[in-house]
Amino acid sequence: MKNSIKKGLLALIAAIIWGLAFVCQSVGAEHIGPFTFNALRGIIASLFLLLVLLAIYLYKKVEAKRKKITYVREKTNYKMLIIGGLVCGTFLTIASNLQQYAMKGTEAGKAGFITALYIILVPILGLVLKKKTSFMVWISVVIASVGLYLLCVTNGFKSFNVYDLALIGCALSFSLQILSIDYFATKVNGIKLSLAQFIVEFIESAIFMLIFEKVDFVLIGSCIWAILYVGILSSGVAYTLQILAQKDSNPTVISLIMSMESTFSVIFGAIFLHEVLSVKEYIGCVLMFIAIILAQIPIKFKKKTDKSPIE
Repeated sequence: MKNSIKKGLLALIAAIIWGLAFVCQSVGAEHIGPFTFNALRGIIASLFLLLVLLAIYLYKKVEAKRKKITYVREKTNYKMLIIGGLVCGTFLTIASNLQQYAMKGTEAGKAGFITALYIILVPILGLVLKKKTSFMVWISVVIASVGLYLLCVTNGFKSFNVYDLALIGCALSFSLQILSIDYFATKVNGIKLSLAQFIVEFIESAIFMLIFEKVDFVLIGSCIWAILYVGILSSGVAYTLQILAQKDSNPTVISLIMSMESTFSVIFGAIFLHEVLSVKEYIGCVLMFIAIILAQIPIKFKKKTDKSPIE
């Protein structure tokens, strides 16, 4: 139980960081293209995580010397790390660029909640991988679905636009990234896996940046603080926390906690960007928050039996 609470707390911290990241992404979308933004995000995250790994390595060596024991370097399955980095990194690249593109025409708060569609997609896709999901989680998924409907379908289904569709595609890609992390996190070091996926994001985004976008260093400089935030905190810190939280955990439950980024995106969007949602949209936010809380309540159903407890 303590371990579950700890992992849930890691996921919650990641959600708070991501919630503020939507504000930074909105600022970045006003100045530079999505591929440029995510290429810079990927390289900054990679450099940050390299420094973290170096710090951990030096600390362990110093500790081994202090205790007068031989330092043994952690074994790494490089084949699995490369495959994991490619798979998780590619899904992350698709999701991040679709999301950043949508930020041009969507409020930060609304983008956060549509992105949170992955809380519905993860358990559905998880069935394909034979992942067990509790009855309470499925109830939460239904409530969250209603919440998303109230948030997204404001004036009938005609109110959907290309930016909403991009965010739905983003949610699908994030769902696949979460399930991929669930698979690879138990096989390789979490920080190394996070580093590998951001190197892939940098390379793939940079290729498309050079093909489709013009790099303007003046415009990059005008939103550098936003790029640094998403590179160091949103990517380097929060995505690593995601991997550590998902290790040996139910991906559906962790994804529900992480989806609280949508709630924080509304709060931070209102504070920093002065965004205001309609009453209907706020009701949707409340329903999604309730769904997230319900998913954390453990309920066990006792089976009726006439057999003696001692067999």
